[in-house]
Amino acid sequence: MALSDEQAAVRDVVREFAREEIRPVAAEADRTETFPEAVWDGLAELDLTGLTVPEEYGGYDADPVTYAVVNEELAGGALAVATALSVHCLATSCLAEFATEEQRERWLPEMARGRPVGAFALSEPHAGSNPAEMSTEARRDGEEYVIDGEKQWITNGQRAGVIVLFAKTDRDDPDSITQFLVPADADGLTVGEPEDKLGLRASDTTALTFDEVRIPAENRLTEEGRGLSAAFRILTDGRIGIAAQSVGLAAHALGEALAYSREREQFGEPISEIQTIRHKLAEMATRTEAARQLTRHAARQRAAGDGALAASMAKYFASEAAMAVTNEAVQIHGGYGYVSEFDVERLYRDAKVTEIYEGTTEIQKTIIARNLLG
Repeated sequence: MALSDEQAAVRDVVREFAREEIRPVAAEADRTETFPEAVWDGLAELDLTGLTVPEEYGGYDADPVTYAVVNEELAGGALAVATALSVHCLATSCLAEFATEEQRERWLPEMARGRPVGAFALSEPHAGSNPAEMSTEARRDGEEYVIDGEKQWITNGQRAGVIVLFAKTDRDDPDSITQFLVPADADGLTVGEPEDKLGLRASDTTALTFDEVRIPAENRLTEEGRGLSAAFRILTDGRIGIAAQSVGLAAHALGEALAYSREREQFGEPISEIQTIRHKLAEMATRTEAARQLTRHAARQRAAGDGALAASMAKYFASEAAMAVTNEAVQIHGGYGYVSEFDVERLYRDAKVTEIYEGTTEIQKTIIARNLLG
């Protein structure tokens, strides 16, 4: 099914922004491990920081297909930028779906304008793929909750102004996971140094340590014990976003490989005339398009009210496609693909994380098999 006129128009605007504003700074941001804040301000000007904020709070309120298209095109510029926005959108989605009216009015209009940046704190050092094992605790103390624990792999960890936190109200009860809203300047909250990562190096990924952090009871976003189901619901949208980002990475790598194959000559002709290279390009294009269609199918399923299974399929397939396509792009570039002068080196490093975050490939296969077997 083709994109609507509005969806296609959004795609074209974001594609131009990615090519004109993100790609020129992507390599330097990766090298210096610095997030390009000017790009973030540009996203805000395009209303993209309000992508999952309802219109009544100043947001764009994108449908799932538009959300996927935006993620694809931004990742075609730089995965670090797309990832930062998608995590911000996880936070605004939590507020839009689970917050009280007072909480929405307090936070969403400003977040739609890009500041404060949102973070999503679910993973822990010893509880990544199984969040039910988390140990972070938020115990009730009168009209406050007191939070102790540690979160890890938090995107926007340094940049965030507000954190959607998942913690147990009873450390020994896995059914007590609850969702909270924590201002990043709360006393007792320490942000760790950014992780030194293989890829996604312009995105700040940190640990968060909570030491007797006190927040008002009205900062609770879900009823006690309803946080994990809320997280899984929001992560369905997140997985569609990561699938779309994988497609964007693959499409960028394919474009670089096509251009290089036409320019690079060996044995008196462009390498694009060599059958082995042509077959590689054909396989890369097919993988990319298959991943795109599966991702958009998942987005349409989500718009119809379901989509969890399709989201896992899309995330699994598209992330593996991104790894395969970026790998072949490096191979087509030969020795030049192994140096940072060419984009494909960074794309290859970035692609690996798509198989890991927001549910590993193995977790997606588990979800798919569970649905198949009942």
